[in-house]
Amino acid sequence: MTLAVDNMYCDACPYIVQQTLAAVPGVENVAVSFEQKSATVTYDDTKTTLDALTSATTQAGYPSRVI
Repeated sequence: MTLAVDNMYCDACPYIVQQTLAAVPGVENVAVSFEQKSATVTYDDTKTTLDALTSATTQAGYPSRVI
């Protein structure tokens, strides 16, 4: 699933978004694109939800939504 991620303005932002999403139980892989302001997440939907993913990024200061 791909998320549009707001508030990524510096070189450290993609790393923070990646680490935030990777910390959510059930997330298997995360690829963040600074240029596209997006994150592609592979996750086990029996262990986490879309709401948990978007909530995690929002709490870290990077609101996200499904593209």
